[in-house]
Amino acid sequence: MVNKEILLVRDNGPLRGEVSISGAKNSALPILAASILATEEVILDEVPKLKDIEVMVEILRSLNAKVEYISDTSLKIDASKVDKYETPFELMDKMRASFIVMGPLLARFGHAITKAPGGCNIGKRPIDLHLKGFESLGANTTMNHEEISSLAKCGLKGDVIYLDFPSVGATENIMMAACLAEGETVIENAAKEPEIVDLASFLSKMGADIIGAGTSNIIIKGVEKLKGTRHTIVPDRIEAATYMLAAAITKGDILVKNVIGSHIRPVIAKLIEMGTHVEEIDDEDMIRVRTDKRLKPTTIKTLPYPGFPTDVQSQFMALMTVCNGESSVVETVFENRFMHVDELKKMGAVIVTEGNRAAIVGVDKLHGAEVKATDLRAGAALILAGLVAEGETMISDIYHIDRGYSDLIKKFTNLGAKIERKQVI
Repeated sequence: MVNKEILLVRDNGPLRGEVSISGAKNSALPILAASILATEEVILDEVPKLKDIEVMVEILRSLNAKVEYISDTSLKIDASKVDKYETPFELMDKMRASFIVMGPLLARFGHAITKAPGGCNIGKRPIDLHLKGFESLGANTTMNHEEISSLAKCGLKGDVIYLDFPSVGATENIMMAACLAEGETVIENAAKEPEIVDLASFLSKMGADIIGAGTSNIIIKGVEKLKGTRHTIVPDRIEAATYMLAAAITKGDILVKNVIGSHIRPVIAKLIEMGTHVEEIDDEDMIRVRTDKRLKPTTIKTLPYPGFPTDVQSQFMALMTVCNGESSVVETVFENRFMHVDELKKMGAVIVTEGNRAAIVGVDKLHGAEVKATDLRAGAALILAGLVAEGETMISDIYHIDRGYSDLIKKFTNLGAKIERKQVI
């Protein structure tokens, strides 16, 4: 018999209290990868304690980087002895974001070999934009069923690269590769996410010449080498949004600390539209979310930043299942991001999907059920639903949730949630 872990969530009324948001996973991962470029020691603060971070640390160590924790959330990385450009396939299978090491390895060695990345099965996330970017910089890419290899025999040279879609990963990978390329690189139709800006800030502290991060055109002028630095990871906007929604769905009152309001403007706007009271305390990076009534329905459409984030769609749909009326969701980023719908329906949710659209009719009460986390954000949605469902909600496949939420049990229980991790056979 094999033991597996589940989350047990019970209805317990309004959540109240304070929660401090951890550093952003989607910022920490590329920044960890970028440390490969440094010739000196790098220190990163506010690194979240997550499975994905552990995998990235393993990948860095497999390349002969020295990585050690100097506190609970601070890492010291010395990549001066990195002498490999091939990443272990078994580690690449565990996490899609692992592909982000291709750019730094290509920049440092002119060669990078890896396996096609794994991760959540939420739809097609092709790596062709990454590879087209590398090829524009002078690398020749070959692929087979086992590996992907990019080789720049004559070194990387700057170029103008237009992205057909503002891919976050491609923008990051190309930006890191271009830092040590000869000449100037321009990324057109670049992703604008705060995590892009954070990565650019980190690279600039190491001596990179980057302007335009956060806009659709990023200009990188290649430099000869990058030095060491110390950097604090930006707060996780998706984690912040999840706890804000926890206040809304439980009719609670939560003060969310270490959050940047401008990073989640669409989420704030929709919560206010639905009748939630949202108070931003900008000078202290805090947002208070409270409500004591059933919320009005709304419509969301996911878009690349600064639009409504696809990573909050699942959690927002959980809130919609108990709103007073019919809401709708249009998912434009990932074509397979409605896998949580069937799980929510097991709990009594009324949802009809057609293609990339979902109609949600709010019910008076959800009921507990045995459900599974089909991906990271779907798992968060099921937790939110479980907080207001009658009886017990048993969530399996919680390894997905562990990939993206640091200290989840502790943070939720501190707010009064009845949630626990259990071993089952």
